[in-house]
Amino acid sequence: MRLAELFTTFFDDEVPVGFVAYDGSSAGPARPVATLDLRTPEGLRHLIRAPGELGLARAYVTGGLEVRGDMHAALDGLLTHIRKGASARQLLRFIPDLGTQALGRAPVPPEEMVPGWRRGLGRHSKRRDAAAIAHHYDVGNRFYELVLGRSMTYSCAVFSSPETSLEDAQREKIDLICRKLDLRPDQRLLDVGAGWGALAMHAAANYGVRVLGVTLSGEQAAWAEAAIANAGLTGRAEVRQLDWRDLRDEGFDAIASVGAMEHFGLAELGAHFASMSALLRPEGRMLNHCITRPSSEDSERTGPFIDRYVFPDGELESPAMVMGAMHDNGFELRHEESLREHYAMTLREWGANLERHWAEAVAAAGERRARVWRLYMAVSRVGFERGRTQIHQMLGVRLDPDGRSGMPLRPDWEPREARSERPPRRFRRRGSRIRS
Repeated sequence: MRLAELFTTFFDDEVPVGFVAYDGSSAGPARPVATLDLRTPEGLRHLIRAPGELGLARAYVTGGLEVRGDMHAALDGLLTHIRKGASARQLLRFIPDLGTQALGRAPVPPEEMVPGWRRGLGRHSKRRDAAAIAHHYDVGNRFYELVLGRSMTYSCAVFSSPETSLEDAQREKIDLICRKLDLRPDQRLLDVGAGWGALAMHAAANYGVRVLGVTLSGEQAAWAEAAIANAGLTGRAEVRQLDWRDLRDEGFDAIASVGAMEHFGLAELGAHFASMSALLRPEGRMLNHCITRPSSEDSERTGPFIDRYVFPDGELESPAMVMGAMHDNGFELRHEESLREHYAMTLREWGANLERHWAEAVAAAGERRARVWRLYMAVSRVGFERGRTQIHQMLGVRLDPDGRSGMPLRPDWEPREARSERPPRRFRRRGSRIRS
């Protein structure tokens, strides 16, 4: 058989993506938005031996399958034009016709994490979580500098318009978090999943708070501490390599958790929020910024590509499950906001950065790792655009014993320029805390 028959079996006649194979066969439109190029028998074996997203990932990461043209356009076009009733297991019926070229063993790429059952006992034990974080984040800070840009912020930005630059959108996201937390001078902020320290530095420099950030990544912590020193913020901001379960500090005025909860797991959510509530003073706020699934009926486990190559042991709960865990473990929910479209735009910009700096990114992390990130960002962008993945900011408060929240009657976090036009608040001190 001709290999192009595989393509036409799974995608309809209107698919805007082309296909060519090493046997000389081809399919698709005359002017495709992108073209899949099946280059080697090894790439075919990956597709046959692991039908679905894992086989596709292996074939692409190893170079047996190439995407010529825009990766996002290719994935979006393919997903739109899958034939009704198509199943990855249909590949198996082609094996007799393909013969020995489909039957040989294709080595698993070394960039792939072993399956979950081989990672040791305790899905979210401290040791296993540390290994999962290292797999994703400790690929070299230079690689992330190229992809994330000057902000070094690895979470959804907030765009005021489609034309807003990535740096401005990340600055707005960080400042929005500070405004939602109502940060005041000399308060203490805990930043869970602090990454490279962008939020910690912004809050210390612009709001006068003292910040402790924690991350499981040693490379992130080292980069953040150097950046903090270079910014002259030593003593005001700190990022430690530390598991949130080992925190012993108390009396924080506010907590931000940005892109961290996805690594904790459903079984840990209740304990996590109970621990965070205990670390807060009464009337303290927590902002939880996390990726979610659209439905509580969906499994919280990620698919095999994300689990093996990107975020090992990552889990995505529904918004209802996350808010329920906050509500049942010490927080009163005060505000929720979806930023789904904003994450698609953020991924668009990260993908553009990767393409713009492709040669440097390959030099920093290796071609296969760069290909993983190219595929992952395009897949994720399509997921957010189509509503298959969501992201939410959830604001909770720890009530004082008399039920006081310290919250305004209505949300009060306009941009600083708008707030500067209003009369200043009067403050009174009670002990060491500043209250409005």
